[in-house]
Amino acid sequence: MSSSEGRLVRSRATQYSKPIQAASLSYPLLLRSSSYAWWKPVAGVALMLVGVLIVVPVVLMPVLAVAVTLQGGRGSFTERFAAAMQADQVTPSSMLYLNLTLASLTVLAMVIVRRVHGMSPRWLASVLPGMRWKFFFACLGLGLIALAASQAVQALLPGDPTVNSGQAELPTGQLLATAVVILLTTPLQALGEEYGFRGYLMQAFGSLFFSRAAALLITSLLFAFAHGVQNLPLFLDRFAFGLMAGLAVILLGGLEAGIALHILNNVAAFGIAIAYGQVGSALNVTAVSWWQIPVTVVQNGVFLLLVLFVARRITLSNRTP
Repeated sequence: MSSSEGRLVRSRATQYSKPIQAASLSYPLLLRSSSYAWWKPVAGVALMLVGVLIVVPVVLMPVLAVAVTLQGGRGSFTERFAAAMQADQVTPSSMLYLNLTLASLTVLAMVIVRRVHGMSPRWLASVLPGMRWKFFFACLGLGLIALAASQAVQALLPGDPTVNSGQAELPTGQLLATAVVILLTTPLQALGEEYGFRGYLMQAFGSLFFSRAAALLITSLLFAFAHGVQNLPLFLDRFAFGLMAGLAVILLGGLEAGIALHILNNVAAFGIAIAYGQVGSALNVTAVSWWQIPVTVVQNGVFLLLVLFVARRITLSNRTP
């Protein structure tokens, strides 16, 4: 780290949080500040669960009501409103509600860090603290390379019947509206999942158990289980992404890499599904073949190696001062 970067980090650390312990800390242990108490991460995890399951759905109900009204369609308003909340059928209103619910994890994590732990939400972004924007945009470019590598590998493997196939379809008016909602809110949804799982939950469990390994394993399992019904290959696919994104957080000291690849993954998946008119199957996928595992390993492995190489070249810090 250069002397100028060191001064910037020290000034930000002084400005944006209570004093940290004398020893420098890695990202999963950041909540072990001078005001740490064992009950704080326990309370924070409980509050996040209550928030995303109860508070946020209630807060978003007026937004959903307006979206359902503007969307129109068959059936009564009550029937369409209930269907949008369940997200069994992909419509503009259901996608808006789902993505905003997941995006709320960002806000919940920030509020909990501020109110429960007495620290600045900037510590959720990185050990700087704050988002390291140049590195984030570099990760977006590296993510495109990783996606291309995974597609090359997938082209060499036997066909997967669960993957979108067939002829591209001309979009209907509702599909176009759904596409606009997805493209505008999917980055917020991916951001929310990263701030929730690799952000606050990793710091909460890491600080509670004083273990980076425990934080990595627990958050990766929770991330995979949170996606609902799925067969074993799909569970392992999501678990592998959680491991890669969590390992990137530990080794790089921030969320930038995980956010970048998560956004690219989701936008690419939905973009292909929109082109083939198969958004519903992409959203509610419950099974993939075992051939998806090598594709995932290549994508995650290539991306992790690339971001670590770039981080080393720019001497990116992964610990607090």
